[in-house]
Amino acid sequence: MLRQVRLPAVVVWTLLALAVAAPWLGLYPVLGMRMMCFALFACAFNLLGGYSGLISFGHAALFGGAGYIAGLALTSWGWPTPAGIVAGVAAALAIGLVMGLLAVRRSGIYFSMITLALGQIVYFYCLQANFTGGEDGLQGIPRGTLFGLSLQSDRVMYYVVLVVFAASWWLMRRVVNSPFGQIVAAIRENEPRAISLGYRANRYKLGMFLLSAGFAGLAGALKAVVMGFETLTDVHWSTSGLVVLMTLVGGLGTDLGPVLGAVLITVLEEKMGTIARFLVQVTGIGWFHHLSDSVSMVIGAIFVVCVLLFRRGIVGELRARLQTAR
Repeated sequence: MLRQVRLPAVVVWTLLALAVAAPWLGLYPVLGMRMMCFALFACAFNLLGGYSGLISFGHAALFGGAGYIAGLALTSWGWPTPAGIVAGVAAALAIGLVMGLLAVRRSGIYFSMITLALGQIVYFYCLQANFTGGEDGLQGIPRGTLFGLSLQSDRVMYYVVLVVFAASWWLMRRVVNSPFGQIVAAIRENEPRAISLGYRANRYKLGMFLLSAGFAGLAGALKAVVMGFETLTDVHWSTSGLVVLMTLVGGLGTDLGPVLGAVLITVLEEKMGTIARFLVQVTGIGWFHHLSDSVSMVIGAIFVVCVLLFRRGIVGELRARLQTAR
C-alpha cells in the first residue's frame, strides 16, 4: 500500500502556534477566518482530487449549498449555531451523495464534466429559489452562540474557526493514512488490480466523495456564519475553479499544499491594493497601481509560474527536492 509522507511534528505545532498568535500580531480576524474557511474547502477538495485522483468541477455546489442551508436554519428556522452548521453539512452530504452516485462510475474528464453539470444545476436552483434571495443573496445570518459563548466578537469567532479547522485537518490526515485511505490510494494507482483483489472500487470512491463533501459543507457553513451572508458566488462554477487553482498552486496530494494555496490566493484577492501600493513605494514604478484592478491577471500569472517551475505545486516541489537532497 502507498504511504503518505508525514509532516514533522515541529512544523505542525509551529504553524499552529503562529495561527493562534496571528490576531495579536496584526492579522485582521475576519481575513484570517476567511483564509481558514477556504483552506478547509481546499483540503476537502484535495481529499478527493489529490488522494483519490478524482478532479471535481462541482465542489462549489457543496460549499455554497451548505452555506445557504446553514443560513436558512439560523435566520428563518431560529436554530442555534451548532445545529445550523450541522444542517449545512447534512445538506452538502445529500448533494454529494447524489453527485457521487452519478459520477463515480466514470473517471477522468467524464467524472469532471458530470460534477460540473450537476454543480450548475444546484447553481440555477439557488438562483431561482425564494429562500436564497436570488441575486441579492441571503443576508443577516446571525453568529449566535456556541455552548453559551457569544460569537459576536471577531477574535472569539476566529479561535472557534481555528479549532474546527485544526480538528478537521487532523481528521483528514487520519483518514488518508488509515487502511481506508490506503485502499483508495491503491484504487487511484491501479483500479483494475484493486478490483481483482476483491475491493469494490466505486464504493470506496463514493465514500471518499462523501467525506470530501462533508468537509466542503463544513467550510461553506462556517463561512456563511463568519461573513453573515451567503451569495450566488459560492455556488458558481468559478468557485469550483478557484479551489482547484488553490490546490494546484499549493500542491495536489500534499498535507499543507491546499492550505498554502488558499492563504496565498485569498490574501491576493483581499489585499492586492495594499500589495500594489507597497510595490510602488519600493520600486518607484507607478504601473504597479494597475495590479489592484487586475487580481485575476496576477493569480493567473502565479498559476503559470507554478506550472512552469513547480509542477507538483509549491509544497510538492519543495518536498520532492528535500527528498532528493536526502
